Amino acid sequence: QVQLAEFGGGLVQPGGSLRLSCVASGSFFRLYTMAWYRQAPGKERELVAAITPLGSTDYADSVKDRFTISRDNAKFTAYLQINKLNPEDTAVYYCNTREKLGPWGQGTQVTISS
Repeated sequence: QVQLAEFGGGLVQPGGSLRLSCVASGSFFRLYTMAWYRQAPGKERELVAAITPLGSTDYADSVKDRFTISRDNAKFTAYLQINKLNPEDTAVYYCNTREKLGPWGQGTQVTISS
C-alpha cells in the first residue's frame, strides 16, 4: 500500500529556514516525478516544486531561488529545503507524485511568525 509521510515543519521567524522530508512506503518512489505541494488557510493546494527520478527540478515562481527540492532514491525520500521564509509561506506542506497518484498524507505544518 502506497503511503507518504511528511516531516520537518515548525514555527520559524521570518527569514528563517527549514528542511522538510517526505518518506515513501516503497520502491514506486524511484519511478515517479515527486512533488511538494502546500495549502495555506482558505486557499487551494498548490504545487511548489517537483523533481524527476533523474533529478531535474521545477519550481513555482513564488518560491524560485528560495526553495530547493532534492531526492534520495535509495531512501525513498524527497526533501524540500526552504530558505528566506516569509509569512506568505505559512501552510501545510504535502508531498505526492506530480500526477497526485498517491494518497495524501497528513502534511507538515510550516508557520512563519515573529
